[in-house]
Order: sequence, then structure tokens, then C-alpha cells
Amino acid sequence: MIGPDRLDRVSAEAALPEQVVAYVRTVSGLQPLLIESCVGYRAEEHMVLVGYPLHDPLDQAAMSLAIDTALNLPELQEITVIGPCRPSQAPHSVRSSQDDYYQLPIPAPPLPSKLKSLLRRADRELSIETGQVLKKDHRHLINRYLSEKTLEIGTRRIFQKIPSYLEASSTCRVVSAWTAEGRLAAFAIGEYASLHTAFFMFCFRDASIAPPGSADRVFFELLQEAEKCGQTRMNLELRIHDGIRFFKRKWNAKPFLPCIETAWKISKPDVMTGIRRFLGFSKKPAVSSSDKES
Repeated sequence: MIGPDRLDRVSAEAALPEQVVAYVRTVSGLQPLLIESCVGYRAEEHMVLVGYPLHDPLDQAAMSLAIDTALNLPELQEITVIGPCRPSQAPHSVRSSQDDYYQLPIPAPPLPSKLKSLLRRADRELSIETGQVLKKDHRHLINRYLSEKTLEIGTRRIFQKIPSYLEASSTCRVVSAWTAEGRLAAFAIGEYASLHTAFFMFCFRDASIAPPGSADRVFFELLQEAEKCGQTRMNLELRIHDGIRFFKRKWNAKPFLPCIETAWKISKPDVMTGIRRFLGFSKKPAVSSSDKES
């Protein structure tokens, strides 16, 4: 497990949200480990290795070294690797899934006129508030989303853990958009633990009351916060589905890191097999002529 003195270093060098230790540890319950220059998260016999070296997320040699080290950990039976390429150690029969992380430079490039109009309209109808805690209205909107949407089990678990994540992280920001009547139209959560990268973590919108541009307005506030913190890019995470992909295109976000996920079971010879092989007992005995005749 990573000692407390090194946790901040890992998050400070993060280029993707899976390297923000407080976030992953809270939503997954896994324990963080530093594996060579990569961070991993382990639960007994299973490990998720974030195969993006902290010094350079595209250093494939360093990623491969971290995987070799992880595969030799005692009692590990299954590993999931996310990284910029498919691990050479993965069995050929195992399939990988692929996506891309998207980014916006900070300061953001000039906005399209249509997007500017949406932001101006949102400003006329909403008041913006920045904080670090979730109020009852925020929790209610998350619960509504959970009850109304069909979500994968992993995604549902992450959303349920958002309040705990905010309690565990001192580097989060919650940007809320309130209507003139004091109702919560939308809110977004940003993470600013990294020295160079801000993260667009979550966004929720009440479609029944939110005016057009509500989600864009809270996201724009996160961008401004990142500029104040001195970060040079905003990571908008993965494409995932068409709705999220549309939002990224609207903001002219570009892919900057491939995300290839590969999981496989680890087969290790047991100790006695290794001893027998060393002593030569695993060799097939020669068959004598008398054996054949009998």
C-alpha cells in the first residue's frame, strides 16, 4: 500500500482521474499501491493497474515493467490493465476494449458563437455558486438520476459514492446553477488535485427546470477554476456514449490519450511444481524394452 507521504505525489502527477487516489479508493474500496512508476489498486486476489507511468503516460516500456512487477505479486490471480496500448503480457485469446480520454487546453480556445449564446442565456436565468460540499438538493438530483436511468452496476456504484468522495477529497469543487426560484437546475464536480490537469468528474442536470446551456455553464465555471489553479488542461474523461460524445464535440475537446482495457487471469505454477521441475522429477521416465513387452 502507498504510504501517506506518497499519496499526494501520485495525485499531483495525475493525467487521468484513475490516478487521483482519493477518488478511486473512495468509490472502489480498493487499496492503492505504487507499482514501479504506475499506480495500482488491489483487493485481495485482483488488481487494477493504471498503466500510465506518472512521469510520462505514453511510456510503454515503463508500463510493461510495471505489469511484470504486478504479475509477480504473491497471491494475485487476476489483473485488469488500463493503458495506452494492449499489454504484451496479455494472453492472445483475451480481448481488449478501447476508448479515448478527451482534453481541452487551458486557457480554453475561443468558443463557438452558438456556445457563447447558450452561456449568455444561462447567465440570465441562473445564479452560479461554487463550493465543496453537497447539499440536500444535490443528493436528491443524484438519487433521481439513479432511479430514472438504466446504468451499469459499476457506474451506479460510483454515483452512489459521490458524497463520500467529496468528503474524502479536499481538492474537489462543486459548481451549482440555481434558478431564480432557488431550485437546483444543474451541478458539476471538478477535481484539482493534479498540478497540471483538472478533471471534469460529474455533471447532473434537472431536465424539467434547467434552461438550455445549464450543463455548459457549470462546466465553463470549472474551466475558469482550473485556470485559477494554474492547470494547463481539462481532462473530460472518456467518450462512453453518444450524449457525452456530443458534449465533447460541442466544446471542441480532442482525444489525447488512448484507453485500452485488458483483463485476464494469471496462471502461476504452484510451489511444488517448481521444486519438482528443479530436481528433475518432472521429466517423463524412459520406457525400457521390458516395460514395452509387459
